[in-house]
Amino acid sequence: MKAKAAIFMGPGVPFEVREFEVTETPAGYGRSELIASGVCGTDLHFMRGTLFVQPPTVIGHEFVGRLTGCDEAEAAEYGLKAGDNVIADIAVPCGKCLLCRTGDDANCVDMQLTNGGSIDEPPYLYGGYAEVNYTPLSNLIKIPDALDPLVAAAFACPGPTAVHAVRLALQAGVPIGPETVAVVQGLGPVGSFAVAYLRSFGVNKLYAVTAGDNPRREELALELGADEVLNLDRDGKEAVTQKIQAENGGLGADLCFEASGAVSAVPQGMNMLRNRGAYLIPGQYSNSGGVTIQPQMITFKALRMIGSSQYSVCDVRDYLDFLCAHEELHETIRSLCTCYKVEDVNKAFEDAMAGKNVKTLLVK
Repeated sequence: MKAKAAIFMGPGVPFEVREFEVTETPAGYGRSELIASGVCGTDLHFMRGTLFVQPPTVIGHEFVGRLTGCDEAEAAEYGLKAGDNVIADIAVPCGKCLLCRTGDDANCVDMQLTNGGSIDEPPYLYGGYAEVNYTPLSNLIKIPDALDPLVAAAFACPGPTAVHAVRLALQAGVPIGPETVAVVQGLGPVGSFAVAYLRSFGVNKLYAVTAGDNPRREELALELGADEVLNLDRDGKEAVTQKIQAENGGLGADLCFEASGAVSAVPQGMNMLRNRGAYLIPGQYSNSGGVTIQPQMITFKALRMIGSSQYSVCDVRDYLDFLCAHEELHETIRSLCTCYKVEDVNKAFEDAMAGKNVKTLLVK
């Protein structure tokens, strides 16, 4: 049996599609057959060269598949069995550093990854852009039987990313509820899920801010729970800022969630927030250049700035629980997915980098 995989060859270089032998499953691992594997913004950064990974390799960390090869007893220790649909979580925190010891293993300072194995040594296929994947059983999370795995794949990384950012806000004492006016900047996968997730907290008013000409993306934001979508190009940046500053009797928004990745979004987000407003910033995930801010604004408005770059297994489980609890969103979530075969990976990347898709998935 052979499986195709898309090999990342370096920034700006087309992927190579190769076939690999499907080997025996190593002890402690699960072998899964691809259902869908998401193209993450991180992967686009690799292609642009704003983040680095050593080529040639199989990238991808949003693998959703069906568990087909495992030791039955080993799998049972993790509540798994052959035939289960699973999400592969690539993060392996050390468990020993200060962050891990204090309950924040998402920010482990010695984080290891499961998808960094060599394509020259069996079992070859550790990354997500392959028809077969090998991941330690400890890093496989079962998708509930009642949940469509394609729905789970849509936000397999963006969902837990947003969940963790909100978790950090709640831990910091930021209230999110019926009195909250919230803003989401950016309507890619992270921003789109953040809209749905913040709506589930019953926020009073939820704005989505985007740019460009993508009416369907704006429609999806409304379907996911935004009260209003503001477009920087159509409405004007200053007008958008002033509209949100008018909230809370002219104080501004209570919460802003930066998911655009555009560095220019950060000073605008700070401007839109009220005194003691909270700014969640999971979207700035690469070195995309600097931006001028007014740091005294942080001081005089007493802003709460919360960075969040990774997530934990518990966030994946909370993400799946959220999907199970909100079946009314499933049709909309399916509709924002655009699927490509693994062998069409270069077309998938071309379209994703052009912003044509809300969520790009590779499928078998």
